Amino acid sequence: MKIPRCMLCLVLFFTAFSAAALAQAPFTLEQILSSPFPDGLVASSSGRIAWFVNAKGVRNIWIADGPDYASPTAARQVTHYTEDDGQAIASLRITADGKTLVYVRGSEASGEGVIANPGSMATALKQRVWAVSAEGGDPRSLGEMGCTDEGCEDVQLSPDGKWAVWAAKKQLWLAAVAVYQPLPHKSKYLIYRDKNPPPAVEITQLRGNNQQPKWSPDGMSIAFVSDRGDHSWIAVRDVSSTDPPHFTQLGTGSAHYLAPTTSRDSSPRWSPDGKHVAFLRQPGTTRDDAMIPILPQPWAIWVSDVGTDEGKEIWHSGTADNDSFPGLTADGSFFWTADDRIVFASEQDGQNHLYAIPAAGGQATLLTPGAFDVEQATLSRDRRSVIYTSNQDDIERRHIWRVAAAGGTPQAVTKGESAEWSPVEAGTADKSQIVCLGSTATTPAMPLAISASGERAMIAASTLPQDFPKTLVTPQTVTFPSEDGLTIHGQLFSPPAGKSNGAGIIFTHGGPIRQMMPAFHYFGYYHNAYAMNQYLASRGYTVLSVNYRLGIMYGRAFREVKDGGWRGSSEYKDVIAGAHYLQKVPGIDAKKIGLWGGSYGGLLTALGLARNSDIFAAGVDFHGVHDWSAYVGAELRPDRPAAPDAKEARELARKSSPVADANHWTSPVLFIHGDDDRNVEFSQTVDLAERLRRRGGVVFEELIFPDEIHDFLLHKSWIKAYGATAEFFDRKLLGR
Repeated sequence: MKIPRCMLCLVLFFTAFSAAALAQAPFTLEQILSSPFPDGLVASSSGRIAWFVNAKGVRNIWIADGPDYASPTAARQVTHYTEDDGQAIASLRITADGKTLVYVRGSEASGEGVIANPGSMATALKQRVWAVSAEGGDPRSLGEMGCTDEGCEDVQLSPDGKWAVWAAKKQLWLAAVAVYQPLPHKSKYLIYRDKNPPPAVEITQLRGNNQQPKWSPDGMSIAFVSDRGDHSWIAVRDVSSTDPPHFTQLGTGSAHYLAPTTSRDSSPRWSPDGKHVAFLRQPGTTRDDAMIPILPQPWAIWVSDVGTDEGKEIWHSGTADNDSFPGLTADGSFFWTADDRIVFASEQDGQNHLYAIPAAGGQATLLTPGAFDVEQATLSRDRRSVIYTSNQDDIERRHIWRVAAAGGTPQAVTKGESAEWSPVEAGTADKSQIVCLGSTATTPAMPLAISASGERAMIAASTLPQDFPKTLVTPQTVTFPSEDGLTIHGQLFSPPAGKSNGAGIIFTHGGPIRQMMPAFHYFGYYHNAYAMNQYLASRGYTVLSVNYRLGIMYGRAFREVKDGGWRGSSEYKDVIAGAHYLQKVPGIDAKKIGLWGGSYGGLLTALGLARNSDIFAAGVDFHGVHDWSAYVGAELRPDRPAAPDAKEARELARKSSPVADANHWTSPVLFIHGDDDRNVEFSQTVDLAERLRRRGGVVFEELIFPDEIHDFLLHKSWIKAYGATAEFFDRKLLGR
């Protein structure tokens, strides 16, 4: 059979990486962490795609032109940053003509408005919005962002690509993507580069936190969320006077609100004709709602007339637990289609599925029936079908599917032992195809072009370092029962034949709303963690990655347990079950079991050492939560300041925390934490370390990164942290 040229590089690549069983050559930590991690994939209607990569801490933007995206000459680098400086790239956008790329560079700000500075540079850093020509040249600053929440970066381009709007400092800001100069004798405006473009203009000065901007189809209005704390509204701001000669007038005008009530409204979506906006509505809460029970969260879909501001409900949920607002996917799975249907996500049958309802109201149609969960979704370019990822027919991985918004049988776009995510429809109007990001057990994440038959062709294959390890193991997917009979899934990384050192390690992911897969992960943080587990296996350790309860993709009941987290830490049962499973693996010394994890995985690591030093001989705790009671109360639930069970909640949170059992802790631990962590306060590690110090009898070591955040921004921080982890286990489990 003749292999298409676009597929040849992928076939050869996968063939080379299947040589693990033949060579089993050792590799270094630097090599396994050397692959460029891709993210932020976008496509223009002109057929151009773009994404950004983190290559050993150096972050840059790449583009590729179709139709043969996998051609060696199709992809090229657009920006040329050169330093591992911790300056992240986010919210990549591409204009419809594919000529200009807009992106955010720099981390979000802390609560004090300080941008992360992991390199401890003397001058203060700024998070800014930038534009760069796809043909090259220096990026141009459009304005400052400095948003204050993780993943808050959200730049939206007008349909004609001339304007960018974003949320910063609780208001909306507007900037010209290109600079315009009047040229009446030839055309209305001439686009040209200018090193001193007009600055971004603040176009709202409203109370609350104004965010989630969305352009109307004609580019004349912006709908957004005005969050007032215990209530939020959908507002519309007219920007029809934003022609370049009137740039200084952008601060004029006013906003109006769509069907305002005491509820919490979010996720505005314009109708194709621009006359209506759909949004999600959740009711408010009372000040004295109890904290411990997990209360159902009913919600509804509303449609409002932009001309009159009047709205009506077209759908509402039930009131049972499964009817609760699907916060993980609600915003990313909410669309207004070309044929006037509203697509939305719901877990009403216990699984996260897509539904569609006529915009005028009526009966909702289940689009994705079955015992699986949908995670990501996007509309096709004609806005008549939904392209989504799920674990249908493959509970441990993600694959891409397509279904008509009008209903019908979903069609698999990809399948097999690879994993795919972030799909977009690319190509030209007469020849489109799906491009995505994907990986396998032994190949790291890379951009892929998917043929009509589902074949995968790697894009920019030459960017993968030549010395990336070719001797990785394929983890075995396993299941085992927890103490209460719940089935737990995991991946078992076994060392190469004859390389076992007799020690086992439990890995627990963070989140906890995550799922590890038998493939390189789609989040950079866990892409690194998967690589680390491969590295540990190469050094002779048998590693079991445990997908404990509270995680995603096994149904809502698995994720939303009543006694999990600070309400009882029942997920710890699954960690113990994993340890018992690992102890029974042939060749494992039951006295040489360690555990490691980050964030929530750090919490579970500390919990294991505090409660069961008799099982776990050593642990490495990356930025874990150690005392839940520090978060329970007004800080955890500011909407329930008068909760009648507040005292009971704090006591339960304390009992569910590692600090409650610290007096039983005897095994050695390595604490790893950055002191500018915006997710888990550094004080959580300071407090636990001091408790162990005062008590005595516990060997603990510390690796502290000044000015680093939760998801380490510097590549060298990951190298140092993982190197210290491997060396710690060598000393404490193997006595080396």
